[in-house]
This record gives sequence, C-alpha cells and structure tokens, in this order.
Amino acid sequence: MHELIRDITLCILFAWMLGLLSHSLRQPLILAYLIAGFVIGPFGFKWVHAEESIQLISELGLIFMLFMIGLEIDLKKIVRAGPVILFGAAGQLIGCCVLGLGLFALLGLPLGGGGFDAVYLCVACALSSTVIIVKVLYEKRELDTLPGRITLGILVLQDVFAILFLAVQPSLDNLQPSVVLLSIARVGVLVATAMLLSRYLLPWLFHRIARMPELVLLGALAWCFLIGEIAERLHLSREMGSLVAGVALSTFPYALDVTAKVTTLRDFFITLFFVGLGMTIPIPTWSVIGLALLIAVFTVASRLVTTFVPLYLMRQGLRASLLPAINLAQISEFSLVVIQTGIVAGHIRGETASALSFAFVLLAVLSTFAMVRSDAITRRAIPVLKRLGLRDLDQQAGGAGPDADSAAHGTSRRILILGFYRAASALLAEIERRNNSLLEQITVIDFNPEVFKKLANCGVHVIYGDISNVDTLLHAGAGKAEIIILSVPDALLKGATNAKLVRHVRSLNPNATVVATADVIADVTELYEAGASYVTVPRLTDADELFKVIEAADNSLLADKRAELDTLLAERREVLP
Repeated sequence: MHELIRDITLCILFAWMLGLLSHSLRQPLILAYLIAGFVIGPFGFKWVHAEESIQLISELGLIFMLFMIGLEIDLKKIVRAGPVILFGAAGQLIGCCVLGLGLFALLGLPLGGGGFDAVYLCVACALSSTVIIVKVLYEKRELDTLPGRITLGILVLQDVFAILFLAVQPSLDNLQPSVVLLSIARVGVLVATAMLLSRYLLPWLFHRIARMPELVLLGALAWCFLIGEIAERLHLSREMGSLVAGVALSTFPYALDVTAKVTTLRDFFITLFFVGLGMTIPIPTWSVIGLALLIAVFTVASRLVTTFVPLYLMRQGLRASLLPAINLAQISEFSLVVIQTGIVAGHIRGETASALSFAFVLLAVLSTFAMVRSDAITRRAIPVLKRLGLRDLDQQAGGAGPDADSAAHGTSRRILILGFYRAASALLAEIERRNNSLLEQITVIDFNPEVFKKLANCGVHVIYGDISNVDTLLHAGAGKAEIIILSVPDALLKGATNAKLVRHVRSLNPNATVVATADVIADVTELYEAGASYVTVPRLTDADELFKVIEAADNSLLADKRAELDTLLAERREVLP
C-alpha cells in the first residue's frame, strides 16, 4: 500500500514538472504525461517498477477518462447532425478502416487467429484527438466556423464508432454471428438499464443533493462505478460501463454541473492513465520506429483521402473540404485507450502498441503546428488542386462566381460586402426590412459554401472567393463599387486584417466610401490612416444598447423593450441565425 502511494506521488510530481515544460513549449500536456511515465517507469530510471501499481494506476485512469468522454458526447448533436457531417464521418471512418486493414495486412500484421494487430491499428488510426483539436480551434476562434463544425461533428461520430468497437472487442477471438449478436444484446441491456435509471431515478436523486457539491461529486462517482460493475456482470468491461455511464449522464439536466465538479478529479486520473501508459512504452527498436513512421504517414494520407473526398463530392468547396482533413490528421487519445484494451485482452503485441504510442506523439506535435498554420497551408494547396483539375465552387456555380462567366468579372454593383458573418447577416435582414430594393445593388464575397448557397437561394448576388486575394477583389468589381463594407472583425479574418483590406481596396478604388470594423479602439486611427472613410466599433453600439436596457429597467419599461425586441426578431429572416 505504501509503495502504491509512493508510485502515485512520483507519477504526479513528474507529470507536473514535465507539464510545465510542455506548456512553455506550447505542446499537448498528454505528451508530457507519456514522457513522465517513460522516465520513471521500468524502461526508464525504474523508480516505478511494480506491475501491480502500473496496472492499477492505468485502469483507474482509463475508467475515469472514458466516463468523462461519455459525459462530453452530446446525443442531441448527433441526432441533429446534417448529411454533410454524417456522410463525411462515414466516408472517413469506413475509408480509413478499409485502407488500414489492407495496408497493415500487407505488412504481415496479424488479422486473426488470436492476433488482431491490423484490426486494432486500423481502428486506432481512424480516430482523431478531441483534446488537441478543440484546444487549437478554440484558440484560433474557429469552433463556430463551417470547417470547425464539420470537424467537431466528425469527432463526435468517431467516438460513437469507438464505442461500437469496444462493444464487439471482447468477442474478436470468436467472431461468429451468434457471439456478436450476444455481445450487442449485452450492450443493449447495459445501455437500456443506464438510460432508464438516468431518466427516471437520477434526476430525482441529483435534485435532492444539488446544493451539496460533495454529494454531487460522490453521486457521479457512484454512478460511474455502478454501471461499470453492471457491465462486468454482463461479461463486458468496466471501461465500457464507465463510458456508457457518462453518455447516459450527459442526457439529463445536471450533466453540466456534474461535469464541472468531476473535472478536477478527471484530470487527476487521466494524468495517472497517461503516465501509466508511458511506463509501458519500451525503448524503441528500429522496427518499432519504422512502424510508427508508417502509421503516422498512413494517418495523414488517409485523412486527406477519406475526409477531403467525401466533403468535396458534397460540394463543400476546396477550402471547407481541406481544412477538416488537416484538423483531423492525428491519432486520438481514445486510440491509446483502444490499444490498451487490446493489450489487456491479449489481442495485440507490445511492439504494435509501442509503435502506435510513438506515432501518437509524433502526430500530436506535427498536427498542432499544421492546425495553427492551416489557413496558410490551404491557400498554397488550393491553386495546386485547381491545376490538377479539381473545380472550386466559384467554377461550379454556373455564373455565381468570378470565374464562371463574364457577368462576374469586374461587374460593378454599388455596394460590396467583403466577408459575411453575423454583422453582415443582420445588415441584410435590416435592408430587407427597410428598403428591399437595395438588395439588388449589393454583392457579397465570401468563401463559406453554406453562405454562398443560402445567399444565392435568396437572390443576393454572391461571389465565392477569398477577400484577402487582390485578384478576387478586382474580379468582383471593387474598383467600381461606390460603398465597400468590411464587417468582419480582425479576430475572425483569415489571411488579412481590416487595415490590410482597406489598403487593397484603396489601391483599386480611391473614390469609394470604405467602412471598416475595429476590434479595439486603438485600431481606429490605423484604419483611418489606411484610407477608411468610416470605422465602426461594435463595442460602442453594444454599450449604447446595454445602457438603454438599464434605463428601461430603472423606469419599469423593460417588458415593453423586450416586447419591442421580440417583435423585431420575429420579423427577421437572417442567413446566419
């Protein structure tokens, strides 16, 4: 017992020290945890060498990690997922598994007969890292962009795919139809039990203890271990049970509160899991390094094929098809979970697991850099793809884009809107409400395929293109427009700033009225110096509206103001809700 406490102390201490170093180098913390485990484990300095300690640490961490993954799976989002995400995810998962099975089987990795290395590798390579992707997209403010939503939707469906694999995984040794059906039936019983309890019992229980945080935390842990034990009695794994427990808990109203309270404990045990996993990674041989490199290359190449192609065929355009492929080009921490279950079941060799762990580390570093620079990578790749014969939406739109026909080349419309986001969407709705005829004098340029299709369906003249490209502005008639509006703030622009765009526009059209947007007050002077005719500062208009709300509340007129706003909102039909 004392040895276990000492081992856990070493795990947390080294994870913290290497985590600080990893944070300063802007690398994923998971890498630090794996390295910490390797350093103190039996293949490093041998400070932790008791096999029982390593197994216990890893198993506890795995149970909590899967429980938290389950809590973060939003079933409602899966139900509401559009055909683009559903078909995109199906193409990516099926394509990656088929290509992976073929490649790894050709390499001579076991595909059956007690060894399932090829099967586990193809499943592991099909999954992408939620931790890395969400972190980078959040920092880049791209979670709510079209490529960001597609990426997150595919991630959720990847988690569902992993759950299905974990359900079948215990029966890989005997994959007869009756055995598979029995496994699925057991999972069905487990899921039904968990869902019924979470629907009819848990809300009542958690409502009674909602104001006692320690009991909420204890109740969540009790629920996790209860469903895990039921899974064990059904001849499934406790890990599978903890995942189902999390998914079931995510559907009821207290899920957010439970997640917030369990987060600290989750981080503790996830740290233990990855440190424990790092302890099992031996010093690599040349064969392990070679397989790891091959796995990494296959993962990146398969993402480009299996993600880009389905999205492109669904007319998402080159940019919105390529960005999710770049975002997803790494191996998931969930893949390490899948491989770990394979080791416990005796389905795969230690060398295979080590190779995947090294590939995970390599891709975690490389994909982080690639995602940070994804916009620049996409800009360089699109011209190459066009030279290879792939047509973008501007070439497919039959007259809507700058390259479609002469109607779009240099055609002058009086008002030109560069970039289309929420402010531009609200502007069009306001124009439609006050002066509908003005819509015929407007051209919008944007490279979001959803915006392109919706505006075209509404009869608004829209050009699919990159507003940071001077040629796009020239073809769109920026040199002849009377009013040019830049309504997208710098934080959301890609490859440009408002000041840079104002200079581009002024070089093409010295006489136009140019309206720009300032993120911060300090940018206003720079934008006027660049040639803007007027600069909007959204925070000032927001402040004015909030002051009017305070006045209305002080004068007991808030209900009237709200009714006025409700009436206004009911009349609006915006492109971006």
